[in-house]
Amino acid sequence: MAGLASDGSSPDVSLLYDINGLAKDAPTWFDRVMEFVGEYGILLAMVLVVLWCWWSVRRQGSLSDSVTAVAGLVWAPLAAGIALLVNIPIRGFVERPRPFLDHQGLEVLVEGKTDYSFVSDHATMAMAIGVGLFVAHRKFGLAAIGLALAEGFCRVYMGVHYPTDVVGGFALGTAVALLLAPLALALLTPLVSAVAGSKLAGRLVRSRKAPAWERAEHLDIPEPRLDSGESDLAA
Repeated sequence: MAGLASDGSSPDVSLLYDINGLAKDAPTWFDRVMEFVGEYGILLAMVLVVLWCWWSVRRQGSLSDSVTAVAGLVWAPLAAGIALLVNIPIRGFVERPRPFLDHQGLEVLVEGKTDYSFVSDHATMAMAIGVGLFVAHRKFGLAAIGLALAEGFCRVYMGVHYPTDVVGGFALGTAVALLLAPLALALLTPLVSAVAGSKLAGRLVRSRKAPAWERAEHLDIPEPRLDSGESDLAA
């Protein structure tokens, strides 16, 4: 399996040279920016998107909507972690060397990569978070998926992955996030709902701006009623 896409005439290798060739023509400062973005920047941006989404869903819609959305947000990083674990035996089975080990003339922006190339951990993790976030909130999910696509481009630009490494990562992250989502949400939603009913941790799910009647309804608290003395006064 190590010979996967090792032929220099394959579309995979040709696209690798085309995209990585942009790094050769770019100024040094731009390559340094792309190195940071591809290694850390996009993943940090995705964390910010998740936090932004969490802040938003706590303040909008009904309490049940917030519970469902927050459960989806919790699932997004869990899906990324599971996808990375699934990738461990895949890498060991395929045993595909990094592209710069088999092909000359590549502009490698990150040194010291000694593990196998297929599939890309960065692409897997980014897409799993993006798709998991899409399950929770469509608009924020689309933004995260866009960042995941940019992450895949950066990995090829940096010369550390073949395009098919990235595509494989996208497929793995998407499969884990979608196929396990029903089971994960079935387990996470009751837990998040219980947190929402807690006085101490409830704000993690719903902001204090949630109307009192909505919180009472969620906690099955009956609406306050006037006693007989108050009824006489009201009459």
